[in-house]
Amino acid sequence: MDSPILEPSLYTVKAVLILDNDGERLYAKYYDDTYPTVKEQKAFEKNIFNKTHRTDSEIALLEGLTVVYKSNIDLFFYVIGSSHENELMLMAVLNCLFDSLSQMLRKNVERRALLENMEGLFLAVDEIVDGGVILESDPQQVVHRVALRGDDVPLTEQTVTQVLQSAKEQIKWSLLR
Repeated sequence: MDSPILEPSLYTVKAVLILDNDGERLYAKYYDDTYPTVKEQKAFEKNIFNKTHRTDSEIALLEGLTVVYKSNIDLFFYVIGSSHENELMLMAVLNCLFDSLSQMLRKNVERRALLENMEGLFLAVDEIVDGGVILESDPQQVVHRVALRGDDVPLTEQTVTQVLQSAKEQIKWSLLR
């Protein structure tokens, strides 16, 4: 019997995960319902961490999924796709995420710095992958777009210093006219 021919799909990424060095979730975004409940997701994350945290390789096949991963200091980064997915595409997403965060965190890619910059992480992941479709693999573009979106912070989320600085700028320009 012939094996079924898989149609090409843009939906290449099933999940993006970041775990700490105890295997606890710091960030998780699932793009389909392979693991529909948080309990199933956490069990999968524990399994993935147990299989990968002591190895030096960059790829694993686990529960019928292709997993590419990278660790740095006290963080483990994972990009997950289906078993027939191109590992190089998944690796491009992983490298783009890591390099973008490295630039945004000034090469200080570790747990505390990441937790202090979660908004940047959310924006970066949204720029790289949308609904499982890879949008961007160039970290320079991702960092640039995150910086642009960071400038559009609503007034309620700006710090007092930012508001005062903005007011000073507006007064200065109105006096110079």
